[in-house]
Amino acid sequence: MSKPLSAPVWPTLFAASASIGMGIQAQLIHTLRKALLAGRLPHGSRLPASRMLAKDLAISRSSVEAAYAQLEAEGYLHRRTGAGSFVAFTPQLRPSKKAASASAQLSQRGQGIVNAGGCRDSALPSMAFNAGQPDTRAFPHALWQKLMQQRWGKSGAALASYGPAQGLPELQSAIAGYLAQARGVDCQPEQILILNSSQQALQMIAQLLIDPADTVWLEDPGYLGARNAMLAAGAQIVPVPVDEEGFNTGISQTLAAPRLIYTTPSHQYPLGIAMSLPRRMALIAQAAAHQAWIIEDDYDSEFYYDQRPLPALQGLDQQGRVIYVGTFSKVLFPSLRLAYVVLPPALVPAFTTARIAFDGHSAQFLQAVTADFISQGHFAAHLRHMRLLYRSRRDLLLEKLQPISDITHPINTAAGLQFALQLPKGLEKPWTASGTTAGLALRPLSAFYQEEAKTEGWLMGYASLSNGQIIRACEALIKSYQEK
Repeated sequence: MSKPLSAPVWPTLFAASASIGMGIQAQLIHTLRKALLAGRLPHGSRLPASRMLAKDLAISRSSVEAAYAQLEAEGYLHRRTGAGSFVAFTPQLRPSKKAASASAQLSQRGQGIVNAGGCRDSALPSMAFNAGQPDTRAFPHALWQKLMQQRWGKSGAALASYGPAQGLPELQSAIAGYLAQARGVDCQPEQILILNSSQQALQMIAQLLIDPADTVWLEDPGYLGARNAMLAAGAQIVPVPVDEEGFNTGISQTLAAPRLIYTTPSHQYPLGIAMSLPRRMALIAQAAAHQAWIIEDDYDSEFYYDQRPLPALQGLDQQGRVIYVGTFSKVLFPSLRLAYVVLPPALVPAFTTARIAFDGHSAQFLQAVTADFISQGHFAAHLRHMRLLYRSRRDLLLEKLQPISDITHPINTAAGLQFALQLPKGLEKPWTASGTTAGLALRPLSAFYQEEAKTEGWLMGYASLSNGQIIRACEALIKSYQEK
C-alpha cells in the first residue's frame, strides 16, 4: 500500500498542475483526483483539514471546501462532521513505480500505416526553402470574407446540415467547368468526388483498389505521400525511373504487371519534368493492356511561367483508366481542406459509398464559398495574380543563386511552387547539414528515390517567401557552403 502523502508534498503536486490553465478550485480537484487514481492516497486515510491545506497552498479555505465537496459527490471522499475528510476510493489497479504503458497491439493494416509513415510536409512551418507552400498572405482574404457573409446570409441554415457524400453539386459543376477549360479534362460533374485533401484521395484509392501484394508502379524519384499510401495498403512497390521525358514507359514494359500506376505527368515531383506526349500515350496503352488504373496527380499545374502545361493525361484517355487528383491547398490555402478526384464512371458508386463509410462529406459551407469564388471569376483572377507573383520570386531566387552557379544547376524551373537544384555528387549530405544548422529547410533529392539516387541536390521552395526572405536565405545558404 502506498504511503499517505505528507504535508510538504501537497504544494509540489498543486504547483505541478498549474500549467493546465484551470481555475484554483478546478486545479485542486484535478490534483486530488490524480493522486487518488494513482493510489497515492490509501483507502481510509485522512486528508489535511481544509484550513491547514488552504494555508499550505496559499489559497482560500472556501476553495478547499468546495473541492472536497465535489470529490465527495463523485465518490472519492467520505466526510464526517468533526472528524475530517477520508478517502473512500480504492483504485482497481495500482501501477508499480515502473509500470509500462499498454502495448498498442495494432491490426496488420494499422501497423502497415504506421510503418509507412505519414506525409508530414504540410505540418512544417513556412521557412526557406520549404517546398509546396503557397503564400497565404497574398490570398484575397477580404473578398473571401465577403463571399462567406453573402453565402451565409443566402443559405447558411441549409449548409449547416449534413451534405451529399460526393460533394456540393455547385462545386462539382464549377470544378468540371474549370478543368475542361484549363486542363482539358473530359468529365461530367457527377464524376467528381470532393474530398478533404489529395492525400485522402490517395489513401482512398489505395484502400479500394489495392489488395496486399498487388503491384504498383511509382515514379522514381517520386512523391513520398503516394508511396506511403500504397505501402500502407500492402502493395508491392515497383520503382519506374524518370528521365528527361518523364515516366520511362520503355523500361516499364519489362516490369511485373501493375494494378495501379502513380504519376505526376504535368510537373513531375520532385524533378519538375513534363511527360512527353509519346510517353503519355504509351502509358495509357500499357494501363489498358494490364487493366490497370492510372493515378494522375495534378498537384500544381496551375502555376506555369514560361509555357502552358500539356493538357491533362485524363483528357487523352479513351479507356476510362485514369483517376485524376487535384487540390485547392496550393491554389487557395491549405487549411481550406478541399480536394477532388475525377473518377472513371465505373468507380463512382464504390468511391461514394466509401466516402460515406469513412467520414461522410466535406464541409458544405466551405464548398459553397469555393464554388462562388470560382463561378464569379475570382479564381481565375487569383491564379493570374499568383502566377506573376511566384514567377517574380522564382526569378529572384535564380538570380541570387548565381554566385554558386559553378556547383548548382537548377532543373526544370518553368512551373510550380519549387524547383530541383542539382548538386555535384557527395555535396548533398554535408551541405544539407550545414544549411539546416543555418535554419534552412533543405529537402535532399536523394530522399525521394527508392533505389540509388541518380540526382543529388535539394527541392527549393520559393512561393511562400517574400523577396527579403529569399535574399536572406540565399545569403545564409552561400555562407553555409563557404563555412562547410
